[in-house]
Amino acid sequence: MAIKKIDAELLQKAFIAGAHNLERNKDYINELNVFPVPDGDTGSNMSLTIMAAAKEVGALVNPTIEELAKTMSSGSLRGARGNSGVILSQLLRGFCREIREKKAITTTVLADGFVRGVETAYKAVMKPKEGTILTVAKGVAEKAVEMADKRVSIEEFAEAVIEHGNIVLAQTPEMLPVLKEAGVVDSGGQGLMEFLIGAYNGLIGKEIVEVKTLENAPKVSTVSSEDIDTSHITFGYCTEFIIMLEKEYNMDIEEKFKEYLTSIGDSLVVVSDDEIVKVHVHTNHPGLAFEKGLEFGQLTNMKVDNMREEHREKVIMEQDRKAAEEAEATKNQEPAKEYGFVSVSVGEGLDQIFTELGVDHIISGGQTMNPSTDDVLSAIEKVNAKNIFVFPNNKNIILAANQAASIEKEKNIIVIPSKTIPQGISALISFEPELSVDENKENMTEALSAVKSGQVTYAVRDTSIDGKEIKTGDYMGIDDAGIKSVGTDITEVVKELISEMSDDSSELLSIYYGSDVSDEDASAMEAALSEAYPELELEVHSGNQPVYYYLVSVE
Repeated sequence: MAIKKIDAELLQKAFIAGAHNLERNKDYINELNVFPVPDGDTGSNMSLTIMAAAKEVGALVNPTIEELAKTMSSGSLRGARGNSGVILSQLLRGFCREIREKKAITTTVLADGFVRGVETAYKAVMKPKEGTILTVAKGVAEKAVEMADKRVSIEEFAEAVIEHGNIVLAQTPEMLPVLKEAGVVDSGGQGLMEFLIGAYNGLIGKEIVEVKTLENAPKVSTVSSEDIDTSHITFGYCTEFIIMLEKEYNMDIEEKFKEYLTSIGDSLVVVSDDEIVKVHVHTNHPGLAFEKGLEFGQLTNMKVDNMREEHREKVIMEQDRKAAEEAEATKNQEPAKEYGFVSVSVGEGLDQIFTELGVDHIISGGQTMNPSTDDVLSAIEKVNAKNIFVFPNNKNIILAANQAASIEKEKNIIVIPSKTIPQGISALISFEPELSVDENKENMTEALSAVKSGQVTYAVRDTSIDGKEIKTGDYMGIDDAGIKSVGTDITEVVKELISEMSDDSSELLSIYYGSDVSDEDASAMEAALSEAYPELELEVHSGNQPVYYYLVSVE
């Protein structure tokens, strides 16, 4: 039977199905990242955004369309991560504003909602770029308006809209040369289509997704970790691994394998198919379990956790949390200071640098895990100040920071649009406490333009981009404009990157080395750069950041 209208129950099922389909395909979406660096995160950001909303939507019992619209909008807004997540939340925000007062949703209401969502998302982006998720969303909205005029069923409407959305998505490489060169479609647009496809499948019953409610959700234990005794743990190591089968493995062999594992542990789970065996066991001898597994094939996804140590760490973390809460409560009783600072950071060394520069609260995140709007709001809440400067230090976090600033009403939030860690550091250095908010904002924003930023990482796949042939494992030097150096010698890659970034007016060269660089290698790099660029003042710091061997700035 053709669907003519969507009621609240159908809307709830469709939204949750769409969210789960996006979540299932996040790794594929991540792989569409244009630059072959190990931080492709569009799928992860969109998934975290939509799943934050889906969790709240799934908790509603017999909701109205108005309640669903409010929850879908607020949940995605607060859970938004990265540019793609923020844009997705804005598409939903506009859509929900259009449908929230409707008793039922027709094709006309859907079309109007898509149009309003696109308008809202375009307004949220400072410089909208075609060939992105925005273009795909606009194409979907235009087709929706066309189909609504034909007075077709919801199924016919949705099929036509999704088909057209995929056509627009396929055209994105023709709109953005960087996509065409990399041979991929826009990852954000792909994420949007995965959500719409999942929502349609949920709508017509192709996918059955359990809607969890507050009534049947599992109850969370309120027992403190400090009250839990670990003396009963006979086998202390939770051991997991996967066997990639290379030898004969049948039910008889599996039974004997299980008998052996039972003899050295408990809490045994062994599941298998034609190609792999997945093992979970608690044991005091993980090595023996691994050795036995090797009899059947190669091992992968090996993981060992010390359960007793995990418990001790949890107790310590709980004690630290309580102490922090008590300190926070005391601090909030004090009069608010004039200025406060919140900064995103990506490593212990960089955290320390920001703290020494006066930052009140560090948000852990950055390129590999973009903080959400809610993360920024939570950080703002912890700073007892009238005026709070926020430093995103990543272009993918600026929208989330701006969104947080628009939500916060009690404090004056000023987002300094720093796109890199070095820019954030430079902006903080230029702060002068005796100046006004506006004067400091102007000075700090101006300081951003004086910094040229770069980073050195490795390629995760073969590709051709920016006119350079790149092989898996190559080192890459990337500045604000793109990939500047590629090679197998990291020192030469760094030197070539700096040559591209510096000119006659350059005075200061700063290097922040990552968690995968030893102090000895950093010292060797410092010596090589001192020799290559004697005219520049050189500073080398331990940033301890992941993914990037070196962060580089030239001022």
